[in-house]
Amino acid sequence: MAADAIAFIRALGHDRVDLFGFSVGGAVAQMVALEAPDLVRRMVVAGSGPRGGGGIWKMPFIVGSAYFKAFVTRKDPRHYLFFPSNPEGRKAAAEYFERLAERTQDRDRSISRQARNAQLRAITAGGLHAPDDLSAIKVPVLVANGDNDIMVASEHSKDMARRLPNATLRIYPNSGHGGVFQHHREFVPEVLRFLAG
Repeated sequence: MAADAIAFIRALGHDRVDLFGFSVGGAVAQMVALEAPDLVRRMVVAGSGPRGGGGIWKMPFIVGSAYFKAFVTRKDPRHYLFFPSNPEGRKAAAEYFERLAERTQDRDRSISRQARNAQLRAITAGGLHAPDDLSAIKVPVLVANGDNDIMVASEHSKDMARRLPNATLRIYPNSGHGGVFQHHREFVPEVLRFLAG
């Protein structure tokens, strides 16, 4: 995925870019920075962790459970994957879906089962991979996550920030994998300040 991203960025004629990676996109952003360091100016990595993070093998079971709950309750699986199961999390999930519904044209299509399964295989393989030397990523990196991410343990974000030489860590309270969506009022201005720095 990183090789494709690098080729695409270069095909667009860009010499240097800022990267934003959420979830598996954060893993891709790390690989872009490792494989093409001259291409990256700054990076934002949200809801993600480093390759080789422990417990990633549980991901298919976590996702499978969320899809089962979603089927039974007729809700989107992100209710269970992105937000905590408490009143604040349920309120944040409802507000998130309301914001998504504001856009009525040019909406993304739903992910296919084939793509979802390929993504889970890639995430699981990344979790079982040997850790990367993140000290090689010299650019400024903003690492963000919720304090209770059931998909990519929040501790992985903290570990990644410790291993990056120029990282800023932001952990949002009472939130999960969708912490940056739940706390978007704080996160967006913080990202803009970071990118302007």
